[in-house]
Amino acid sequence: MKTLLRLTLGLCGISLLAGCGEEIDHSKIRESGFVYCGQGSPSTFNPQLVDSGITSEALSPQIYDTLIKLDPETHLPVPNIATEWDVNSSGTEYIFKLRDGVQFQTTRWFSPTRTLTAEDVVFSFRRIIDTTNPYHNVHSGGYPWFAGIDFSNLLVDVQALDDHTVKFTLSRADNSFLSNIATTHAVILSEEYAHQLELKDEKPMLDSHPVGTGPFYLDEFQMHDLVRLRRHGGYWNGPANMEQVVFDISQRGTGTLAKLLRDECDVLSSPISSQIPIIEKQANIVLDAKPAMNVAFIAVNTSHPGLRDVRVRKALNFAINRQNILDSVYYGTGSIAYNILPPTSWAYNRDNVQVRYDRNYALALLREAGFESGLELSMSVPIEPRAYNPSPRKTAELIQSNLADIGVTLHLVPEDRLDRTELAERSHIDLFLTGWSGDTGDPDNFLRPLLSCDSNRAGLNVAMWCNADFDFLLDLALEVERPRYRLNLYRQAQNILNQEFPVIPIAHGMQFKAYNKTLTGFRLSPFSVEPFNTVERVSE
Repeated sequence: MKTLLRLTLGLCGISLLAGCGEEIDHSKIRESGFVYCGQGSPSTFNPQLVDSGITSEALSPQIYDTLIKLDPETHLPVPNIATEWDVNSSGTEYIFKLRDGVQFQTTRWFSPTRTLTAEDVVFSFRRIIDTTNPYHNVHSGGYPWFAGIDFSNLLVDVQALDDHTVKFTLSRADNSFLSNIATTHAVILSEEYAHQLELKDEKPMLDSHPVGTGPFYLDEFQMHDLVRLRRHGGYWNGPANMEQVVFDISQRGTGTLAKLLRDECDVLSSPISSQIPIIEKQANIVLDAKPAMNVAFIAVNTSHPGLRDVRVRKALNFAINRQNILDSVYYGTGSIAYNILPPTSWAYNRDNVQVRYDRNYALALLREAGFESGLELSMSVPIEPRAYNPSPRKTAELIQSNLADIGVTLHLVPEDRLDRTELAERSHIDLFLTGWSGDTGDPDNFLRPLLSCDSNRAGLNVAMWCNADFDFLLDLALEVERPRYRLNLYRQAQNILNQEFPVIPIAHGMQFKAYNKTLTGFRLSPFSVEPFNTVERVSE
């Protein structure tokens, strides 16, 4: 069926590429590609505009490129479309040399007349930081991931020195800068495409009808059904092995595991822990596992009466039996979170003194805080399973039982998912069962977006918590040169969190990928889905 290209009003007020709904013909797709399932529907195709979800975690690496990327093993930045870079002695100027001959994708809505230049890099970053840029306020000027790290106050300017040299000027030294621009959010857009859309007064199409330099381009989008990507023949790193990739985003019919078992899906992203024993028994399915940079936690709305008292927050922490949650929800695949940073972080600080199950101590703290007669709270619970929490509802029910055991009545509020950009609409809720998947291996990527005062001012701090001492440690850690000094500062910051408990750490999950054994070439990263250009199908 031919795709209809038209502008429609999406849920987020953006124009989307719409197609006629149809069932996915898996057998036909298998001849030239594969079907990927396990994630929800995108609200945009531009990862600059989101802080999580299918757009940044799976689609972005296929459609777009970044200047540099992170090595999945060392977590250090390595070349991508920038081949090399230099930094000045003060750490405030970075100069990147761009790869020659990087081609943008040709789509039904755009045909490029030139290859990538420094002007494309300049446009991509100025859109985020420059409020006078004609594209800055398209879609309300919201760049939540960048707002969470205070990127606009860090990046002073970005300039094209020549066609293949670009210079970034920072307001201060920042040890996390390279890691942050290696994430799937920091993509390079086409300045030429943006200029054409501006002339036609169709600027929203930049985000709904994407054009990148990645191994695949968007061919078809059927809302709540599928996203079809086709091979970009001019990809700078060589054409992808497979002609197409189809993301099955439909929620109707059977679940994703059933689709995998019936060969309706070739790949299942992040299967939940209870599915692992079933998958392991299948002779035709490969299960890959890798430690992930993630954490599940409860964010405490510290602006609410009662929860302003640190003794109450500590009581909630000591009341939770994390081992029981691991056994019942993670089926032995996770680990207890003794702090907000995962064990794979180089700054990890295991604190089994402040984070432990101690019902009697929890009761004593509540009595001391004046709540010996009980307390009533509400908790937002997402429906969608994630790698850091395979079954949020079951986790919430176990927490509900634990809190009831110390006289706290917990009302569960089911949500499709927690969107940090909509916290103002959730300000009446006491607790949020949520989590975080790291985009980089730097500790700042966990601590600043979730808990800094800047994140709180931007309306993205779920705990609505601000601590000047905590922020001072984070800022200093970005400037000091010696790794052992940075390590000490991050450990101090973690100690503050485990004294104040604006968030209550629960568990860390593993990253799983299950796929048909006829497919090879998948690469696992602790951060996001890797590009599929190396994937191919072998004889069955």
